[in-house]
Amino acid sequence: MIKKIGKKFFEILTKISPKISAVVLYIYRTKEIPNLKNPQSFNEKTTLLKLEDYNNNPKVSMLSDKYEVRQYVKEKGLEKILNKLYFVYDSANDIDFNQLPNKFALKCTHGCAYNIICKNKKELNIEKTRKKLNMWLKEKYGYTTQELHYTKIKPRIIAEKYLCNEEDKMPLDYKIYCFNGKAKCILVCSEREKKLKLSYYDLDWNRVNYEKASWGSTKDIKKPNKLEDMIKYAEILSEGFPFVRVDLYNDNGKIIFGEMTFTPACCCAPYYSKEGNKVLGEMLWNL
Repeated sequence: MIKKIGKKFFEILTKISPKISAVVLYIYRTKEIPNLKNPQSFNEKTTLLKLEDYNNNPKVSMLSDKYEVRQYVKEKGLEKILNKLYFVYDSANDIDFNQLPNKFALKCTHGCAYNIICKNKKELNIEKTRKKLNMWLKEKYGYTTQELHYTKIKPRIIAEKYLCNEEDKMPLDYKIYCFNGKAKCILVCSEREKKLKLSYYDLDWNRVNYEKASWGSTKDIKKPNKLEDMIKYAEILSEGFPFVRVDLYNDNGKIIFGEMTFTPACCCAPYYSKEGNKVLGEMLWNL
């Protein structure tokens, strides 16, 4: 109930003033007051991008759409890295689960964390799944986070191939930070089965502690196979944008496109270290 009230509050406040809403959310999540007149940190600069550019950029909306972005990837000559797409639906009521394999992923196209990962269709509560998906489809995701580019996306559901490695776990998620078409660093998300841990690396695969210690993984993540290809693909896709994070999976050298993220953690991520926030902000030098 508290979560619903909070979402409604930010939705109403964003419709009144996206900037005021963004400042309030920033303070709530980071416990800091943003300087939007003279932004220095990465969170501050991307907040400004969110409010003054990306919110009114049709291409950003299109590439944030989990279905429409597939065409862009094809046009860039990278169709080979797209995950297998089974179906696209306008409503959860349209899903014929008999047509889907035993393992699959269902994702709403217009927001973040609207995902259902099915590892065994026999154990899936179909009625509950339809209800949850249809509830998500009705939500205007971007109003609660001031990411108005999401509100311009047609809400749909895509059914994709379930991604897993030999241990039946999701392959590691590599999020490549790109600035004006140039990759600068890579965030690896690991240990999702327990508690999400973060590890930042430079392009030579040296650990750079851009994350707070409480968020950082104590494990040494092995350099992925075909890292050079991953960087090349991310730079091809990110060309023409001041900043975009290109998310890729790598399953023992098989590179799979995840999504393009223009406003990570709604631009007020609490997991950056003070130094990391500063260094990443310096990379976004043109603001």
